[in-house]
Amino acid sequence: MGVIKRFGDIMSANINALLDKAEDPEKMIDQTLRNLNSDLNKVKAETAAVMADEQRAKRELDDCSAEIAKMQSYAEKALAAGNEADARTFLGKKQQLVEKQTSLQQAYDMANANAMKMRQMHDKLVKDIGELNSRRDAIKAKVQVAKTQEKMNKMTSSVTDSASSIAAFDRMEAKANKMLDQANAMAELNSAPMDEFADLSAKYDAAPSSAVDDELAALKAQMGL
Repeated sequence: MGVIKRFGDIMSANINALLDKAEDPEKMIDQTLRNLNSDLNKVKAETAAVMADEQRAKRELDDCSAEIAKMQSYAEKALAAGNEADARTFLGKKQQLVEKQTSLQQAYDMANANAMKMRQMHDKLVKDIGELNSRRDAIKAKVQVAKTQEKMNKMTSSVTDSASSIAAFDRMEAKANKMLDQANAMAELNSAPMDEFADLSAKYDAAPSSAVDDELAALKAQMGL
């Protein structure tokens, strides 16, 4: 049947494989649940139709078997009453019903196999959906933890970059201090040298103050020097 082929992949569906392909597991798991519930509704409808076919085939097979038993009973009663012709007629009808029974049995066997497959798909879908529902919160929690960790990793990277910037700033400051020291040293070297001899000469070239000399002489006389 077409429905068996159409939903055959459901039997081998791997929920973990679907999640592994997800770019965003949190969104994918919700989408997967929606898809599975949609498939479940289709499988339910198809399963109900297939089961109805099975029940109809079983009812027709049972009715035919009952008719065969009835013809056998009539044939026996006819023979008991001495009516061989009537018994032959009943047995002829029974033979026709036996041939029909063979076809009905084949139809029922096929309907029963289809119904079993559909029930298996239905039960697997129900199980998968139940499992996924129970795991959804845990998976979403893991996704949130992963996203938080990713943000922390980016923040750690930013802090590392900041430390590198501060280290570079320190190097520039040290370089600036070195340049300033070099500039001061060069300025000191470039200044005019002191003329020590000229300074010393100027000390003695200055005319002594007469007032000071008079006061100095008076002080010496007073002290007996």
